[in-house]
Amino acid sequence: MKFFSIFLFITSLSVSLSVSAEVSGAEQVRQALAKSMPNVQPTQISESAIDGLFEVIVGSQVVYMSIDARYMIEGDLIDLQTKQNVTENAKSVIRLAAIEEFGADKMLIYRPEKVKNVITVVTDIDCPYCRRLHSEIADYLKNDVEVRYIFMPLKGSSDMKKTISVWCSDDQQLALDIAKSGGEVDDKSCKNPIRDHLKLARELGVRGTPAIILDDGQMLPGYVPFDKLVAELRK
Repeated sequence: MKFFSIFLFITSLSVSLSVSAEVSGAEQVRQALAKSMPNVQPTQISESAIDGLFEVIVGSQVVYMSIDARYMIEGDLIDLQTKQNVTENAKSVIRLAAIEEFGADKMLIYRPEKVKNVITVVTDIDCPYCRRLHSEIADYLKNDVEVRYIFMPLKGSSDMKKTISVWCSDDQQLALDIAKSGGEVDDKSCKNPIRDHLKLARELGVRGTPAIILDDGQMLPGYVPFDKLVAELRK
């Protein structure tokens, strides 16, 4: 009986140490990071596929750190065996969560009767390739693709004013169609989320427009013809 009790104690201690070690790995990174970079607040820390390397998520950024937070790797982690971009997969999850939290009610949406796919497009009214993408809205709707717009006015106060005027119009879609075709829209003002759009675009890591976020969270920088984009969505 004594032997059995000792065996149980050792087994229990082994499991306890194993769980503790698993938990303490991410916690060690967190504590080390708090000392070396106290202003950085990680959203999530988890073990990566590489022993001794931890995936650290800060906002929309994904980096990899040693357990003592001395070494950091910034860049994409690729699994050559599965051909998967591990970092992009993590970023896709972050993007979808940020868009979900933001809410569709704060976006300008073109919605078909039947929705098979949803794309979120970060756009600027005057950028040529944004206008080219917008000219294909009817094609997206015919292919059952919902297009959600997040505005990122990049050309100063006049661009911001025009964007707000579109948002505040009685018919937002008509106003945007006119503005995207180079026409003039009436100056309007109202309570609007455009500055929140800018903030979200930066959180998503958008550096230029258009930027297209697919319904799996993948981000495509730049214009993509609608037929190629629909084919990508339906793969």
